[in-house]
Amino acid sequence: MQDPMDDIAKQARQGSVAAIIQVLNEKLADARIRTRAVFAEGVLQLLCEAAEPEQLEQSVLVSQIRQILEEIAPRNIRRVMINSRIVQEQQLLWLEEISRHPEHLLWSEEIILTKPNLFKQWAQGLKSQPTRRRKPKVFPKIGLRQPRGNSRFWGGIAGSVTLGLLLIIGWLLYDRFNAKPTAQGETQATNATTKPSPTPIISPTPVSSSPSDPFAEAVRLAIEADAAGKTAQTAAQWLDLAAKWEQASDLMSAVKSNHPRYQVAQDRVILYRQNSQLAQDQARQKRSP
Repeated sequence: MQDPMDDIAKQARQGSVAAIIQVLNEKLADARIRTRAVFAEGVLQLLCEAAEPEQLEQSVLVSQIRQILEEIAPRNIRRVMINSRIVQEQQLLWLEEISRHPEHLLWSEEIILTKPNLFKQWAQGLKSQPTRRRKPKVFPKIGLRQPRGNSRFWGGIAGSVTLGLLLIIGWLLYDRFNAKPTAQGETQATNATTKPSPTPIISPTPVSSSPSDPFAEAVRLAIEADAAGKTAQTAAQWLDLAAKWEQASDLMSAVKSNHPRYQVAQDRVILYRQNSQLAQDQARQKRSP
C-alpha cells in the first residue's frame, strides 16, 4: 500500500500548488508559520503568515523555503516570490491585496530555485516508477551427441556433394536471370522509376485557444470538482480538488465589472475558496493515522 505522503510528494514534484502548500505547512508547522501560494505568470507567489514578526525572520525563513522547494524540485517552477506578513484571517484575495498595498508586508524577496542535477532527476524518476520483479531467463537445455565411428568421414563426403550441387544450381540461376532485358522491359522499368509518388495530404492540427469567458470556464471547473468530490478517497485526490476549486475561484476573480454575471462571480470567488480550503482539510484528515 502506498504511503499518502509519497502521493503528496509526487503531486508536488509534478507542480501541484495545493501539494506544495501541504508540504510547506508540514515542514514549517513547528515554527507556527502558515503558507498560501498561487502560480501566476510563471512565478510562484508565496505568502507566509505568523502571529509574531520574530517568527518571520527573513534570512532564516528564505533559507528554509529554498531548501524545501529545491528538495521537492517542482516541475516548471523556478521563480518564487516570498512575501511575509502578520497573520490575517478570512482574506481570500490576498494576492490582489498585497499587490495594491505592499506596505502591509513585512518584507518580500524573490528567489530562483536551482535546477536539480541529472543524477537527482534520474533518482526521482526511479522513485516515481513502480518496482517490477524481473523473471529469471530460462535457457533451453541442449544435449550434446557423441560422434560415432566413421560418421565424420561420411559427413564430409555428403557435405562436399551438397556444396557442389548448390554451386551448379546457383550458376544456372545466375545465367538465366542475368540476361539483358528487352527494349520494352527497359521502357517499363524507366517509367516505373520516374513515376512521381503522390504527395501525402497533412490535415491541419487544430489550435486550442484560451477561454474568452472566465465565468463560463470557472463554472465548468466547479462542476467537475463537485462531481469528483463525491468519489474522492485519497489525500492526493482531495489535493487535486483543492487546486481545481482554487483555479475556479481565481477565474471568477478575473471576471470584469462590465460582465452581466459580475455580482454572481464575486460571491462565487469566496464560495470556491472555501471549498478549496475544505478539500485541503479533507486531505489532511486522510493523511492522519
